[in-house]
Amino acid sequence: MISSFDFELVHDIRSNIGILLFHGMTGTPFEMKKYASFLFKQGFDVYCYCLPGHGNHPISIYCVRWKDWIEFSKMKYRELRDKYDYFFLGGLCLGAVISLNLCEIFTDISGIICLSTTLFLDGWSIPKYNFLMPIGLYTILRYYYTFPEREPFGIKNESYRRLIQKLSAKNNVALDHYPMNAIYELLRLSKLTRKYLRKITSPVLLIHSKHDDLTSVKSAELVFEKISSSQKKLIVLQNSYHLVIHDNEREDVFKASAEFLRGCIKPRAEVCL
Repeated sequence: MISSFDFELVHDIRSNIGILLFHGMTGTPFEMKKYASFLFKQGFDVYCYCLPGHGNHPISIYCVRWKDWIEFSKMKYRELRDKYDYFFLGGLCLGAVISLNLCEIFTDISGIICLSTTLFLDGWSIPKYNFLMPIGLYTILRYYYTFPEREPFGIKNESYRRLIQKLSAKNNVALDHYPMNAIYELLRLSKLTRKYLRKITSPVLLIHSKHDDLTSVKSAELVFEKISSSQKKLIVLQNSYHLVIHDNEREDVFKASAEFLRGCIKPRAEVCL
């Protein structure tokens, strides 16, 4: 099913460098648009599509499984990979986990950018009653309960946070809560991805905030430690929360991402960009 949120930013004269982006859980490609537009202006072709269970009726996410996300992402990767000499993956939150998982499967990925990688739900804004979550996650109750999204909504910048809230209120397909079943599927995928991190040899850039309200920097540190990539970098932000591509240090995130992509293709980038 094609979503109105899907986008493909492709140059008239196709670049030989492409990147497929994955949005976060309960989000849509809309949250990746500014980041994608920046990369497009840097000379890269950029693609982003709604993950299964997202971008249409909110009830859809209650029926999705982690395998649906992975199969869809693998399909998109296969469709696009052969069009480019260099092809990258990038993602935010759940999207970062998907990027890592695909990098464990495909050996021809030119590199991946992981933003606010969510392997654990251990951020500082997670409620103190979080220890009760297994009761909901691992029983039939997960189909009936939700985990409410709450202040600060992943954004430290207060003015931008208010803007995002206004935009979200007008968007009838974005969720203001995390269905327990979706969290369950995210954690299942995260567990599987952690198991095979050592299989990753492609270049990896990890960007994570020290003050991420949803998932602590532990997730990024674990990935950095376990992957077998010879080219890897971890950037820890100091003035942002979870949505690093929208927060106070977004310009730093944008620039670091472009530098990483160029660094992976430097011998030919000077000719192509």
